[in-house]
Amino acid sequence: MLWTTKTGLAASAALGIGLAATAPAGAARAQAASAWTVDATYTADVTGALDGTESRAGRFLDNLDIILDGDLEAAAGWRGAKLHLYLLNNSGGQPNDLVGTLQGVDNIEVSRQRARLYELWIEQSFAGGRASLLAGLYDLNSEFYATEASGLLIAPPFGIGSEIAATGPNGPSIFPSTSLALRLRGSGEGGRYAQLAVINADAGTIGDPHGPDTRLDNGALVIAEAGFGEGRRLALGAWTYTEEQDDIREAQADGSPAQSAARGAYLLAEHPLLDGGDESRSASAFLRIGASDGDTTDFRGGWQTGVLVERVFPGRPESAFSLGVEQGLLSSKGRANLRDAGIDAARAESSLEITYSDRIHPRVTVQPDLQLIRHPGGDRGRDTAVVGALRVTVDLF
Repeated sequence: MLWTTKTGLAASAALGIGLAATAPAGAARAQAASAWTVDATYTADVTGALDGTESRAGRFLDNLDIILDGDLEAAAGWRGAKLHLYLLNNSGGQPNDLVGTLQGVDNIEVSRQRARLYELWIEQSFAGGRASLLAGLYDLNSEFYATEASGLLIAPPFGIGSEIAATGPNGPSIFPSTSLALRLRGSGEGGRYAQLAVINADAGTIGDPHGPDTRLDNGALVIAEAGFGEGRRLALGAWTYTEEQDDIREAQADGSPAQSAARGAYLLAEHPLLDGGDESRSASAFLRIGASDGDTTDFRGGWQTGVLVERVFPGRPESAFSLGVEQGLLSSKGRANLRDAGIDAARAESSLEITYSDRIHPRVTVQPDLQLIRHPGGDRGRDTAVVGALRVTVDLF
């Protein structure tokens, strides 16, 4: 999470001086205003099936992000504290209804179109800034199971592995619904870090039908990750639910789902291929591998790999190209359920994505995108689906 550091206030705090009490009122107001940053971004996609599906059609969908970040030390004298407020609104259609994949084709598609309070948390740093504790509504994928080099790709598996994205009573605390969480993080030299989060297993936030869940009736998701490296990064993570979750196939004597342990682990790696600095072409590669129990989700694991090229063309500093390949590996129970539905179950749903992004106006970025999806829906009998998208992003302020 990026924050704006206010060096003037940090210096005054080090001297033990209450700047707001000694400076003229105008200067105090200016400092308080500088403690807050606001960003608003509107994203609009037209995404649709071009081939390999019964219907060749498209859907319009959009996403509005409004983010307020605050340095509470500068604003109110709360040393080492930061506030993050994230409002989210999604509307439009559901292109995956046309394509019928298990993992999705567009990372801003939602099942319920509505406005939400997406994140609201406070982070308190300590140990000289080497550690922090965060509490509130929190997207685990903002810091866990995340790679910068995969960030341009639109297909959801490149954001977080499907083997964890499909878990929990109604999904884990990721887009578009978060949960109440506590996150502890510590960092050291050489890019070393370790982080642990305890997150309500029942995702829900203000704007969802039942709002935030505070009862913890379904226990918690516990996730930990540790890594090292600056530029070249290697990280290992693991997760588990404190309570057993519904088994996707086995049933109890009364017909209700059997309960099974839900857990998994993942490996992340990023490596620079070309370092052109801030002026010339740069390239980096990523690799992610995940595995899960396969009893509480259709996926026993998966992997994603690819490359990101920035400043592709001289004179186009915002141009970027990315290519990604991934597989969502189906569990034996997931394949058995497909066979029961009359589907010739494949061992994996796989995809290739190619995308290019460029800024055509100081506030407007366009991004054409193409995806090829093999065995969509886990169906070996289906043709490869071809999905095209055009994303337009507008920086509102």
